[in-house]
Amino acid sequence: MPRNKKQNKIFVLDTSVILHDYNALLSFKEHDIAIPITVLEEIDNFKKGNDVKNFNARQFIRVLDELAGEFTLQQWIPLNGKTHGNFTVVMNENDSGTNLNLIFGEYKPDHQILNAALTMKKRFPDRPVILVTKDINLRLKAKALNVHAEDFTTDKIKDLHDLNEGNTTKTGVDSDVINEMYEKGVLKPSKLKIKSPRKNHYFILKNGTKSCLAYFNPFTSLMERVEKRQAYGIQPRNAEQVFAMHALLNPNIKLISMQGVAGTGKTLLALACAIEQRRDFRQIFIARPIVPLSNKDIGYLPGDIKSKLNPYMEPLWDNLKFIQNQFEETDPKYQKVQELVESEKILIQPLAYIRGRSLSNIIFIVDEAQNLTPHEVKTIISRAGENCKIIFTGDVNQIDTPYLDAQSNGLSYMIDKIGEHDIYAHITLEKGERSELANLANELL
Repeated sequence: MPRNKKQNKIFVLDTSVILHDYNALLSFKEHDIAIPITVLEEIDNFKKGNDVKNFNARQFIRVLDELAGEFTLQQWIPLNGKTHGNFTVVMNENDSGTNLNLIFGEYKPDHQILNAALTMKKRFPDRPVILVTKDINLRLKAKALNVHAEDFTTDKIKDLHDLNEGNTTKTGVDSDVINEMYEKGVLKPSKLKIKSPRKNHYFILKNGTKSCLAYFNPFTSLMERVEKRQAYGIQPRNAEQVFAMHALLNPNIKLISMQGVAGTGKTLLALACAIEQRRDFRQIFIARPIVPLSNKDIGYLPGDIKSKLNPYMEPLWDNLKFIQNQFEETDPKYQKVQELVESEKILIQPLAYIRGRSLSNIIFIVDEAQNLTPHEVKTIISRAGENCKIIFTGDVNQIDTPYLDAQSNGLSYMIDKIGEHDIYAHITLEKGERSELANLANELL
């Protein structure tokens, strides 16, 4: 029996939780944890490979082995002295008297995990038993069977509406103040009646038809005017794009996140600004998470790793081609883009190969970052070496992976947790600039 009091809960962990965070065992404070034996079998199937889920599977196996020590896993094993509860492995998953494999007419690991939760309810009728899973459908099945089920929320942000948008429109600014901003280029925040502005936060200052773009420079503690700039033939088309290009081209800002729906120009701006700064960095790395279609892994695709990745990287090549086509074929700048690709100055880099590397003198663009887990985002940022600039782009409302949502994906997590920092800037792009047709789809469909 667990040594904890009756009111302490028993959390039954699904495989998806462990593949999301290998340290999940330490996330439940004084409560106890039950791991179905089926979960260990599934983890064993995930231990080979280069993805983060494979790394998490291997790390969990090591953590479990270290925690077990001389205990057998059928015992209740203490996790961490007085601050945490105990854990055990549920061997007899069909001990509840209800075999869900028979009820559903099919053997599935999910059914065995549900059986384990029912078994724990039968064994400990006086204690709350909760199934924890990132799988929404498994949570629904559990609730249908009167098993309390929850998402793993340790790294889930509280409210999406509280996320920093990166820019603010301030109306009613005195005309003389706007004129002074144009003349001097800098102002104290107090002149604009702005108290404690966020670091690297952007502002649209308005008075009737007169307006000015500005941002708060944390290094000078002054509001500075933001001028419209172009990058390798790409011109910003709205205020938010002006802000994005300012951050991307600012050498003091080493980490940037850009959030916005399809067609707002996130990837295009990031690529154009990276090429514009090509002389300042040894290489330009471009990556995006591989989200296989129809639940097929890239292994089923023919060819070497480059050939397998190409279908997923086509949007990046499309953006590079668009930048290149800003110039005539005889223009040296047109030829330069091709030269950068051929010399691997611009390199499509699988995220799975980033772990363990030190990225020095690199500008690194991570596209579709909403499909990364918080742990994956942390892994990428922790690779940064000297003179490294990392850019994350994505749409937190367009999740393509089954175990993430708008509040638990890595992009939302980073925007929420980093908040403000001298070397970090966030920009939200709202206006679609791809085409009138694309805008119609975003607005009405």
